[in-house]
Amino acid sequence: MSGQPEFLPMTGEEADRLGIDRFDVILISGDAYVDHPSFGTAIVGRVLWNAGYSVGVIAQPDWRSDADLRRLGEPRLFFSISAGNVDSLVNAFTPNLKRRSSDVYSPGGRLLRPDRATLVYTDRVHALFPETPIVLGGIEASLRRFAHYDYWSDSVRQSILADAPADLLVFGMGERQVVTIADRLAAGERTLTDIPGTACRVDRKTWRGMDPTGYVVLPDYAEVKSDRYAYARAFALHYNEQDPFRGRPAAQPHPKTVVIQNPPAIPLSGPELDRVYELPYTRRAHPSYAEPVPALEPVRFSVVSHRGCFGACSFCALTHHQGRIIQSRSADSIVREVERMAKMPEFTGIVQDIGGPTANMYGIHCGRWETAGTCPDRRCIDCPALDRSHADQLGLLRRLLDIPGVRRVFIASGIRYDLIGPEDEEYLSRICADHVSGHLKVAPEHVSARVTACMGKPPRAVFDAFRERFEVLQAGKKKRQYLVPYLISGHPGCRMEDMVELAEYVRDTGLYTEQVQDFTPTPMSISTTIYHTGLDPFTLEEVYVPKGREKQIQRALMHYRDPANYALVREGLRATGREDLIGSAWKCLVPARGKRRSP
Repeated sequence: MSGQPEFLPMTGEEADRLGIDRFDVILISGDAYVDHPSFGTAIVGRVLWNAGYSVGVIAQPDWRSDADLRRLGEPRLFFSISAGNVDSLVNAFTPNLKRRSSDVYSPGGRLLRPDRATLVYTDRVHALFPETPIVLGGIEASLRRFAHYDYWSDSVRQSILADAPADLLVFGMGERQVVTIADRLAAGERTLTDIPGTACRVDRKTWRGMDPTGYVVLPDYAEVKSDRYAYARAFALHYNEQDPFRGRPAAQPHPKTVVIQNPPAIPLSGPELDRVYELPYTRRAHPSYAEPVPALEPVRFSVVSHRGCFGACSFCALTHHQGRIIQSRSADSIVREVERMAKMPEFTGIVQDIGGPTANMYGIHCGRWETAGTCPDRRCIDCPALDRSHADQLGLLRRLLDIPGVRRVFIASGIRYDLIGPEDEEYLSRICADHVSGHLKVAPEHVSARVTACMGKPPRAVFDAFRERFEVLQAGKKKRQYLVPYLISGHPGCRMEDMVELAEYVRDTGLYTEQVQDFTPTPMSISTTIYHTGLDPFTLEEVYVPKGREKQIQRALMHYRDPANYALVREGLRATGREDLIGSAWKCLVPARGKRRSP
C-alpha cells in the first residue's frame, strides 16, 4: 500500500490509482468528507492509514438504494459507521423540535442524512454484508451506549447496541480503539469483548453463565423505562465509571441482550496526540464536491490544542466522551501545524482558533492523572491541588504570533472565566490585547444561585468579579471589546422567577444576549437525566423541571427586547407577580401594550 494519499479514496477509480483492490476498512459517515482534523472521519481514516491499513470513505450515502453502500465493495476487516460530527437528531431539529432547513455538514447545506443515521446505515449495511463486522462510532453512538432518554420521541430508548446489528461500539475519542480492533481482526481474532473504550453485547444466556464479580450492573431496560428512580440510579452508576484508570466494566440487561461497557480507553499521551494532528490533512473538502461544505469555513484555519474538560457542567456530556483529563499537545507540534497552514494559498494570516472544549485548559495538569486518574469524590474545577497556570498557553500564543505569515491568532472556542483569578491579570490582559477580536465568549449560563448550582456552574459573584476586571481593561481603548455570554433558558431547576432575575441582570449590565440556548435534553448528560426524571441522579432529591409553555416563556424572557416576544414576556411577568416590570418606566422590560417607544 502507498503512503498517505492526498484524500482518502471515495471511489473505485481513486482506489485503482492507489493500487487498492480491496479496502481493509470502510468508513461510512453522515457528514460530507472533509479532510480536516475537526472531522472524525478524517482523523480515524488517517490514523488507520498511518497504522498500515487501507481506508475508503462512503460519505452521506443514499440509504434508500444499495448502490452507494456497495460502491467500494466489502472491506477485508470491518465497516465503521458514524452519524457524523453531531447527533443526527440534534442536527435535524431545533430545541423546539422544528425541522431545520439546512445541514452545515453537507455540500451546499443540503439535507442528505437520515434521522437516527447510525441505525439506518447499520441496518442497510448489515443486510448487504451480513458476515462483515460493523463497528459503531461517533458522538451519536457514543452517547447512546446505554438505555437513554430520547427527547425527540419523548421516551426511554434501548442502548443503540440493542437496536443496531453491530458488533462493537467505540465510545469517546476512538483512535486507540480502532487501531486495536483492526490489529486484532487482521490477526484472525473474532471475539473482541475486552477492548477499553468499547462497548459490546452478549446474549442473556451467556450473561447468566458469566461471573458478575467486578461488573457494575445497572438497572435493566425495563426498570429504567418504567421507574424514574431506577433511571436516575442507572445514570449515577455509569457516570461514576467514566475514568480510564478507576472505571469498572458496566453492564445493562435489555430484553434480548446485555450491553457491556468496558472501562474508557487510556487517553492519548502528548506525543501520541501530536502524531494524530500532524498527519497530512489537506484542510479541504473532497474535490468531488461541487458546492462548499458550510461547516468547514469557520474552522479551516483553527487548531486543536488539547482534549478533555474538567468543568463538569451538568448539561454537557463531555465526561462521557472526552473525559475530565486534559491531554495537551506540545507547543512544537502546534507551531509546526500553523507553519504548514501559513503556506496554504487560502491562508489570510488569521488563525481562527487555538483551543479545545475550553481554550484556557491547555497545559493545565494534575499529578494524579497519569497514574490514578481523576478523584471520585471531588470536582477538579474546585480542587486546590490542580495546577491552574496559564503559562503554557501564553507561551504557545507568543510563539504562534512570531510565525511568518501569521497576523492574528484568535481564541474563538471560549474560555473558562472561573479559571482566571485576580492573580491572572497578565493573562487576561494579553488575551484581550492580542487574541480577542471584538467579542470574548464566556459561559456563565445563568445568575440565579439555585440554577447555577444545578448546572454545575460557579455562582454569580464569580462572573461579576471577572466582568469587572474585563471592564477595567477596556478603559482608554479607542475600540472597546465586549463580553458575549452564553446563557441557557429552560434548564432543570430554573423557575420563572429565576428567568426574570436573569432578564433584569441582562438589563442592568447591558450584556449582549444573542447567544441564548433553550435547553435541549441530549443523551447522557446530568441535566437530561434531571429533565426526564425530575430527580438529582446523585442524591435522588426532587428537582423542578420547566416544560411546555413555561419553557417558551423562559426563552422569550431572554429576548425581552424583541417585540415578537412581548406577549409571552408579559405572561411570564404576571405569573411571577412582577407587573412592576411592565410599562414605560426605566426598569420595565416590556411596554404595557403595543410596541416599545424609542428612548
